[in-house]
Formats: sequence, structure tokens, C-alpha cells
Amino acid sequence: MSQGKKIDEVTGVETTGHVWDGDIYELNKPLPRWWLYTFYISILWAIGYWIVYPAWPTINGYTKGVLNYSQRDQVKQDIEAWKSGHAKYRTQIAQMSLADIRKNDELFQFSIAGGGALFGENCAGCHGRGAQGGIGYPNLNDDDWLWGGDLDKIHQTIAFGIRSGNPNAHDSAMPRFGTDKVLDEAQIRDTANFVRSLSHLDVDQEAAKRGAQIFADNCAACHGDQGKGNQDMGAPNLTDAIWLYGSSQEAVMQSIRTGRGGAMPAWSERLDPVAVKMLTLFVYSLGGGQAEAASASAPAAGADKPK
Repeated sequence: MSQGKKIDEVTGVETTGHVWDGDIYELNKPLPRWWLYTFYISILWAIGYWIVYPAWPTINGYTKGVLNYSQRDQVKQDIEAWKSGHAKYRTQIAQMSLADIRKNDELFQFSIAGGGALFGENCAGCHGRGAQGGIGYPNLNDDDWLWGGDLDKIHQTIAFGIRSGNPNAHDSAMPRFGTDKVLDEAQIRDTANFVRSLSHLDVDQEAAKRGAQIFADNCAACHGDQGKGNQDMGAPNLTDAIWLYGSSQEAVMQSIRTGRGGAMPAWSERLDPVAVKMLTLFVYSLGGGQAEAASASAPAAGADKPK
């Protein structure tokens, strides 16, 4: 209800005349002037914004504002400015060999920066943000490569992929010894014991001895008599401690049974040649890239190895 205004005895503030339950009075305490001024200025600012910039939707679009500003157009201009500023680098990358780009520090650093962004967008989903890989996806930071780790071989792998369907792709495949009934389960178990023994893992020694002959008859043609692998055939080194699918007895048996046969896209079908070069240089820079001069004698294992 409403009563006459009076001074509140406790606070000394005039009341508004509104009272509840007979003795609860509303004090007349207006908002601070600075707050009111700020509020009024905000209203004026909003009105000015509606006039100057695009603001209100209409049936046929939206109000353009007196400045006719478009954030989309601004983004396009920024992109064009970026392309223009980097066009000289991309032109040089397109014209130069990977080895020459590697020797040019400015171009190499530009390629690493661009390649890192491309890797995050296209490759990290499988290889991880840090290129650390995972089960079935190789670690690109080490120096263990299936198809070779020098610049040209990394470029070949990225550009055309692995079992991608591209005519230039790496396309060798490990036989499916179990699926195709080449070996029975006991032979697969013995072979797995022998393969694991090459990496000095704990195995059934008697089974490994039996598996040695099976390996010689069925696997040595690709992996070599000592299991060191063969880059020309895409056969991994079986003697190191790096395992793409795991080193357990069951994991190795599954690899022998099915051959695994992982695939990688041909990125030359999705990215332009400059982008593929930049990706190549980025992967090379991660720490596992082999020097060109050493590529011929480099360890024969790595990037897609079905171990």
C-alpha cells in the first residue's frame, strides 16, 4: 500500500511512501548519477552503432549501415593480404627442390610454420597433435622409417600415400598368413615367438626355434634373414623396440594372421604441390628425418610398419 513520505528513523533516508506489512518501508535511494549517465551513453552508442554498422535483419538481408562495413569482406581482404605477402615464398618453394629449400633458412622456417598448420588440419587426427602416433599410426618423431626418411622419400609417401589407390603409392602388402590359411594357428604362434625374440623380448624358446624355420620359409624374403627389413619392399625392421601395433604375443600374432595393411591418403590429390612440400619439410624437421647422404644406409623401418 502507499502512505505519505517520511524520513526513516534508522537510516535518515526519505521513504517513497510505499510500505508492506505495516512497517516495511521502501527507501528513496535513486541510482548513482554516474551509473545513469553510463546507461544513457550506452543507449546513444547503440543507436549510433545501428546507424553506422550493419545491425538489423530485414526480409531481403540486413541493414548495411552508413559505412557499408562487412566483416566477411574484411576477412577476404586480410586473406588476400596474407597471400600477397607470402606469394614470393610460395613461388620459391614451388620452383626449388626440397634439398635447396632445406638449405635456405628463411624458406625452411616458413615451410615448417605452414607445414605445421597443415599437419594440424590434415594429419593430426591420425598421427596426433605432436606427431607421436598411436596404435596403428606411426610416430613421426623417431628415426625408424618403413619407406625411408630422407626428404624425397617422405615427399613420396605424403604425396601419393600408402595403399591409397594412387598409381604412384607405396603398395606392397604383407600376406595374410592366417586369413588366407597359409599358416595354421600353431605355426603363427611359433613365428610370433621367433619375431619377438628378435627384439629380445621374453618368449617360449622352444616355440621360437620352431618359428625360425617358418620365418625363413615365409618371411625372410621381405624382412631379411636377420629381420632387418627392406625399405624397397616396405618391410619393417623386426629387431628394434618400435612396434606400430604393439609387441605383445597376441598383437604380433594378429599382424601375422591379417597382415594389417594400413593405408594413408595420397595428399597430392587433396593439397596443392606447395602444401605437400611444406608438409614434407615439417615432418622432416620433427627430428626423425634422415640426412639425404645417409638415406641409402639408413635403418629400414618406420612410418607404416605393421609390426
